[in-house]
Amino acid sequence: MTAAATKAVAVKIDFDIRERIKRLAESRHRTSHWIMREAINQYVEREEKREAFRQEGMQAWHAYQENGLHVTLDEADAWLANLEAGNDVEPPECHV
Repeated sequence: MTAAATKAVAVKIDFDIRERIKRLAESRHRTSHWIMREAINQYVEREEKREAFRQEGMQAWHAYQENGLHVTLDEADAWLANLEAGNDVEPPECHV
């Protein structure tokens, strides 16, 4: 990331957290700044993935409400048991 692509932002944090960050930075031979940027990057990536997963679930729910296609728990369990046993089997067909 280039300097032109970054912008300074002030964040107020508790003294205890600041000291913990400093100790962690020293043990990792990094700066406190690096530790905080890395933490924010990881948080944002994790939350974006979580939101994408939630959105996919909502889309699947809406699709089910529209078309009723599904597999039963027994069908899914049998398929997963086959996979666990090492059998490369196709997933069950969706039905109404």
